[in-house]
Amino acid sequence: TRPELYVDSERVIREFGDEYWIVGVTVTTIFETAWALRGLEKMMLDMVFDPDLANRILDIPYHYHLTAAKKLVELGVDMIWTGDDMGAQNAMLISPDMWRTYFKPRMATFIAELKAINPAVKIAYHSDGNIRPIIPELIEIGVDVLNPIQPASMDPTEIGKKYGDKLCFWGTIDEQHTLPFGSPADVRNEVLARLQTIGKDGGLILSPTHHVQLDTPLENFWAMIDTIHNTPYASLS
Repeated sequence: TRPELYVDSERVIREFGDEYWIVGVTVTTIFETAWALRGLEKMMLDMVFDPDLANRILDIPYHYHLTAAKKLVELGVDMIWTGDDMGAQNAMLISPDMWRTYFKPRMATFIAELKAINPAVKIAYHSDGNIRPIIPELIEIGVDVLNPIQPASMDPTEIGKKYGDKLCFWGTIDEQHTLPFGSPADVRNEVLARLQTIGKDGGLILSPTHHVQLDTPLENFWAMIDTIHNTPYASLS
């Protein structure tokens, strides 16, 4: 109902869509926006003690982002980036069963409605932290790309071996340790290791697992960029 919101999206698709992969962003799709409205502690308590209220709150960002995502798919984006931070460093923020109750059905419908508009559109799902228990179900509901595979929480090589034939991975370069505290040689070695393992058969969008932080040495940043740019896949065999 507000076409002016999509003027820039239309321009980007029109001017760059033939040359570049265009991604429509609806990240913080449900959970993070809901708890930003309600407060994290209250949202968590609602999901346990007041499911009706929790569902009403969760539906606010769900419907908003679904409407926006459908419009972006109709305009011609190549991928929709969805997701919420469901993981902490060592485990999920909520139980897998609670995710199945509140978030899996919504995300399944969200993805199905987008792919009904364009079956070729790709769906990326973002969650920091350890979300290992729900990865098979993300695949089940139609996720194509998983971001960021945080190395301190989930081993990229292990995840790649287990799900690399079903998912593309986006991220995997460690921002908690290697980039800020390693040497340029450490960074180069990690980039090469990712290319040789999780990326050896394709299906890897190699990048840091989040925004590069201000305390990251520039020589480490450029070691990552240069190694990615100057390493042909043919040289890895």
